[in-house]
Amino acid sequence: MAIRPELLEVLARRALTEDSARPEAVARLHERGGRTARENLAELVDEGSFVEYGRFVTAAQSQRRPLDELLDRTAADGIVGGLATVDGHPVAALSYDYLVMAGTQGMRGHRKTDRLLDVIDRLRVPTVFFAAGGGGRPGDTDIPLVSALDVTTFAAWARLSGRVPRIAVVEDNCFAGNAVIAGCSDLIVATERASLGMGGPAMIAGGGLGDVAAADVGPIEVMEANGVVDVVARDDDAVGTARELLSYFLGRTTAWTAPDQASLREAVPEGERTAYDLLPIVETLCDEDSVTVLRPGFAPELLTALGRIEGRTVGVVGNDTRHWAGAVTADAGDKAARFLQLCDAHGFPVVSLVDTPGMMVGPDAERTGLVRHTSRLLVAAARMEVPLLGVVLRRGYGLGAQAMLGGSTHEPLMTIAWPGAHLGAMGLEGAVRLSMRRELEEIADPDEREARVRDLTAYAQAHSTALEVARHFEIDDVVDPAETRGILARLLDAADRDGRLVGSGRPVDTW
Repeated sequence: MAIRPELLEVLARRALTEDSARPEAVARLHERGGRTARENLAELVDEGSFVEYGRFVTAAQSQRRPLDELLDRTAADGIVGGLATVDGHPVAALSYDYLVMAGTQGMRGHRKTDRLLDVIDRLRVPTVFFAAGGGGRPGDTDIPLVSALDVTTFAAWARLSGRVPRIAVVEDNCFAGNAVIAGCSDLIVATERASLGMGGPAMIAGGGLGDVAAADVGPIEVMEANGVVDVVARDDDAVGTARELLSYFLGRTTAWTAPDQASLREAVPEGERTAYDLLPIVETLCDEDSVTVLRPGFAPELLTALGRIEGRTVGVVGNDTRHWAGAVTADAGDKAARFLQLCDAHGFPVVSLVDTPGMMVGPDAERTGLVRHTSRLLVAAARMEVPLLGVVLRRGYGLGAQAMLGGSTHEPLMTIAWPGAHLGAMGLEGAVRLSMRRELEEIADPDEREARVRDLTAYAQAHSTALEVARHFEIDDVVDPAETRGILARLLDAADRDGRLVGSGRPVDTW
């Protein structure tokens, strides 16, 4: 049967939007380590599931470019997007196209994006956005513009915060408006070759700030350390990392394996002065191969991670004693507060693993705005609608421990402790030095004085054990560490009976 001319025209025009129509440009992108928008989307979504919006759009530049050039060089106006499935679950996926004017944002591209964001809001589907690109594009002549500040894309994307999960992937230079798309997202995955900034080289030079190479604007080592990026992925694994993050938002899994729990009995060193790696404890409590640590290079004294317990997504927050002894710093307060908001918005129960001497103290700490920043953790925890489950691993002292437990040992759905744990209003030695100050001052011999401090501290420790605290019902139970996962799982079952556990839908702070 002959194909009608109008269909032939559609098929020919469609072919111009494919990567195969731009082999030289694709080859150049590959040579510099990049991937095309369509390659990324094809790897992300289930085969054959992608339904594209606005494929035939071209840049609004017909007054300065012939039609053939627009069709050849401005396919889809530099953004590819639509609906699809990932592992059978409905999602939305968008990608700026670095082959079209360095992934810059055109006016028709903004209209396409806005159309998709409206569809996303209606359907409430998780969204992955490949955000790399050079920002706003000058030179669109077909639409009357002066400032272009009436563009609604950024407000529409920001308005989705808390309403749908949004993951941004940054594989290349990502500046100005493109960086805003990344910055407004819930989670940011970036590769080792990425560079992020609110202004690219041209804007920096135009502001009289000198010539800066694109790679030096916001290199990944900076963006990881300052907390902008949640997960750094290998250049060849950005899509796989995005899929893994997306999976946490796609519901409970039925296939899971529990690690051997007996190792937890020896996971925490005896005494209080030996630091240890918290991650193996988290990985043991969670299902095998289910843990992703977020923002590991920022405020490392506070671990935040997503994982699963019996297939259900949970957030895990905990004190890492290898940094500042696990004290709650200003940065840790910000990191924890934002993570709790993320979990609460999307319905993830939170497990808090406590081993802290308390809030960070001292003049240097106060210069960081400690009072405000650490208080964010308390406010975020107090507003959570999802369950908080508390586990005191070793030390639970002062306001820092209270903040990690939502403000009180009785704020979590349950607070348990491991056998070697101690709890108190402040670090025990500090409490001794404060409460017994006058008695200690009367001891002239320094060695004798310090010996007295040790004796009094040992006495305080004997009366602040987890069992003693539980005897006064300030915590709910003291458990064999190997029982912890089972207890958490049963509590989560109780909280989520009949699948009633849903997120608050409240916006998540970008910081």
